[in-house]
Formats: sequence, C-alpha cells, structure tokens
Amino acid sequence: MNAEEVRLYVLEKEGVTESFPFGENTIVFKCADKIFLLMALDAIPLSFNVKCNPDKAVELREEYPENILPGFHMNKKHWNTILPKGLKQELIKEMIDNSYQLVTKKKKRGI
Repeated sequence: MNAEEVRLYVLEKEGVTESFPFGENTIVFKCADKIFLLMALDAIPLSFNVKCNPDKAVELREEYPENILPGFHMNKKHWNTILPKGLKQELIKEMIDNSYQLVTKKKKRGI
C-alpha cells in the first residue's frame, strides 16, 4: 500500500478525521479525538504508526522484524511503526483496523 491508499482506507471508517497538528509532513488520523494512526508523508520508505495491544505488538515485531518496529516517537508498549513495503495488504489493513478498534472501543465504553 502507498500513502494515498492508506489514507483512503482510513478515511472510509466512521468518524475519522485527518489533520496536520505536527506540521505539513505528518498526517494524523483520529476518531473521537483519539489518535489511531500517524503517517510521515516525507518518509522514505513509507512508514506509519498504529496503536496495538501490547502483547500483540511484541508478537508482530518478532514475526516481522524488518517491517514492524516499536513506535517511533511513541509509547513503544502501545504503538508500532509499520513499514508496509513487502507486507501483505490484508495484514496492513488488519493492523489499521485493530488500531481504529482500540480507539473506538474506549469511546463506546466511555473511557
């Protein structure tokens, strides 16, 4: 997936907003005022950060050490940095969906 494909996939989700609070090169996607994906538009290769369950985050990093890293400039327990080149599109979408669900799950419970 390229940056525009990631962007379009994310924007299909209910209640998602996009903004540039950290400057014109980092796009931030939120739902209910909670960030679930950040993408550096000038990064080569493409990379983005997503929230992740801490146990799953470690599992993914071990399985895909070249493509899934501890979250760059983020809480490394709860965030992964994804380098999508070489990953299956289904896995990329699954990680995006999981990040979105972590944010919307908290929203629904009122947390």
